[in-house]
Amino acid sequence: MTGAQESRKFYEQYGREMIHEKFPQWEERIACGFVGHGSECFGFDDSLSQDHDFAPGFSMWLTKEDFNQIGYSLERCYQALPVPHPAESSKEGSSASGVFCIPEFYSRYTGSESLPEDWQHWLSIPSWALAEATNGWVYRDDLGLFSEYREHLLNGMPEDVRKKKLASRAFVMAQAGQYNYSRCLSHGEAGAAMLALGEFVPAAIDLVFLLNRRHMPYYKWSLRAMSALPILGNMKDALEFLLVGDNDKTGIETKKDVIEDICINVRDELLRQHLTHGNWDYLEPHAYEIMEHISDPAIRSLNITEG
Repeated sequence: MTGAQESRKFYEQYGREMIHEKFPQWEERIACGFVGHGSECFGFDDSLSQDHDFAPGFSMWLTKEDFNQIGYSLERCYQALPVPHPAESSKEGSSASGVFCIPEFYSRYTGSESLPEDWQHWLSIPSWALAEATNGWVYRDDLGLFSEYREHLLNGMPEDVRKKKLASRAFVMAQAGQYNYSRCLSHGEAGAAMLALGEFVPAAIDLVFLLNRRHMPYYKWSLRAMSALPILGNMKDALEFLLVGDNDKTGIETKKDVIEDICINVRDELLRQHLTHGNWDYLEPHAYEIMEHISDPAIRSLNITEG
């Protein structure tokens, strides 16, 4: 049974009844679900994931006013439930169980208790943080406040910010993959060439998420999550090959071709989304053209690599 299944079962078996019996007047004000840090909140956990920070549980989210009134008593009741303790706990363990104040819960990921509105705030939030803040499942949210935050973080990124991030990723792909990978190999610097691939692949993955208007999760889950995306998610195997494929003469030549194929696919999607209009194979001019399509002059004036 996965962590998500365990969580839902635990909520249905113990949590719902606890809230109904001990906090009846608050029942319709307590949002419940399973969201946050950990592979189980993305649905990526397996038997190996259960060796640390793994135990059935769920979260309850309250307004700040409600948390001040019942937060601690609700947490005590939750801790009194028959919750098995994980075999091993880490300092950065799962945050997907217990009682939380809604603004404080989201501030863990956004750095502020307020929803991001200005472009500076949006541009400063890492993609993995937005992914963790919006993953998982919401079982109940009568007030709708928790879901309001969630919806804003899922779909509220300003288009100019998305374009700025796309431009940055396309620029890195051009520089690291299309130019520096081969350049480093020509200099006989195999290690530097691998570092170039280490820049190219994450930039490409993040760019695919941005093209899908989704947030890229933490790096170790990014390829797996990418494979489920409808737009260019099928490039997952090609990107993985760049990281794990042989580096003999044949492998190197194949990797050069794969890099170009990936960049052509990206160019075609940028054209389809009307983010650029040129037909260049090299992604760098596309990156600068995306910058030209940014409406806000303050964002448009940022360095191409920022974001």
